[in-house]
Amino acid sequence: MTGNPGATHSAIDAVWRIESARIIGALARIVRDVGLAEELAQDALVAALEKWPGDGVPANPGAWLMTAAKYRALDELRRRKLIERKQDEYGHELVVHEAHLHIDSHDALDDDVGDDLLRLIFIACHPVLSPDARAALTLRLLGGLTTDEIARAFLVPEATIAQRIVRAKRTLSEARVPFEVPRTTELPQRLASVLEVIYLVFNEGYAATAGDAWMRPALCEDALRLGRILAELAPTAPEVHGLVALMEIQASRTPARVDAQGTPILLLEQDRSRWDWLLVQRGLTALARAEALGGTRGPYALQAAIAACHARARTADATDWPRIAALYDALAQLMPSPVVELNRAVALSFAFGPAAGLEVVDLLVARGHLRGYHLLSSVRGDLLAKLGRTSEARAEFEAAAGLTRNARERALLLDRAAACAS
Repeated sequence: MTGNPGATHSAIDAVWRIESARIIGALARIVRDVGLAEELAQDALVAALEKWPGDGVPANPGAWLMTAAKYRALDELRRRKLIERKQDEYGHELVVHEAHLHIDSHDALDDDVGDDLLRLIFIACHPVLSPDARAALTLRLLGGLTTDEIARAFLVPEATIAQRIVRAKRTLSEARVPFEVPRTTELPQRLASVLEVIYLVFNEGYAATAGDAWMRPALCEDALRLGRILAELAPTAPEVHGLVALMEIQASRTPARVDAQGTPILLLEQDRSRWDWLLVQRGLTALARAEALGGTRGPYALQAAIAACHARARTADATDWPRIAALYDALAQLMPSPVVELNRAVALSFAFGPAAGLEVVDLLVARGHLRGYHLLSSVRGDLLAKLGRTSEARAEFEAAAGLTRNARERALLLDRAAACAS
């Protein structure tokens, strides 16, 4: 790929998105400082930007970045006068060609990369941080998202997210939070925020907040892997299995969510024969595990039950909308929020007619909830179109298109606006 800097930079960006969390996790284990680990990983990225355009992208770019980052970590340990204690432990991972860091295998990548990622997410979700800071830091470290993308996910200004991340890393460093998985006795109180963040990472992959792609499957895969690891770590926690069930079932739709040109296909218009039925079965099994543990169903188990309703319907017309509406009622009582109300409105519209859904949506608008959230305008436009109020629907779809930062989603919304006009 030499001689084409643009293509090389695109390749570097893609590799960074995939590998950054693993690299930061491995570095955090070495230097015991999440903020420093991210800085060292960024240094390795800068080295790639300087070297790869001339030398070409290496055969194993992830291992190249990992090795370059670890060299920088060892240099930092030398400056800290700790290299004697660490070099025996980590030195064997760094046998590479000195001149070009040439690697032909995955030897430089750690075998326990899953453990590193798990430790990293428990650090990012540590109780010493506020809930908002936990989510933002994890999306940054494990999702590889920019502050702008995270801000879009949280519907807050970019400067707010940047401040949260800086303060979170400083707090973790000052508190000397250990780089380890919590003890079994500490897990229950730590799991709730971890589950929330894992699902945020999954959602960013499932429906990207920005960019040209409708989905970022690598993020969904990372979230699923972390969820599965947690399910083994906490086998008696129903909500862990509920979250895994929810993600498995939603991920099963990935092959059918875009057409050959990458244009989004909405759920009720998807070819369900293209769904990954192995993932569906895994999701239903995880949901059964959650329900078998008994007790009141939590928010993830309820959302998984909703997803299961769609999965069990082999056609869109066979969907049990009254049951979905009832499940959303239960979810709204357990976890009241404007977003849940918006989803409940959609379910009500299918179960009892678009006017029932529009009543809930208009109440959200009147209360000023979700202002600037493109899906509010999108849902309202859909309900207005079904009621024959096409000019109003067109305005809502155009407003939604102006609010989204995802190019594919914008095109879909503009197409729907045009359909209203015709």
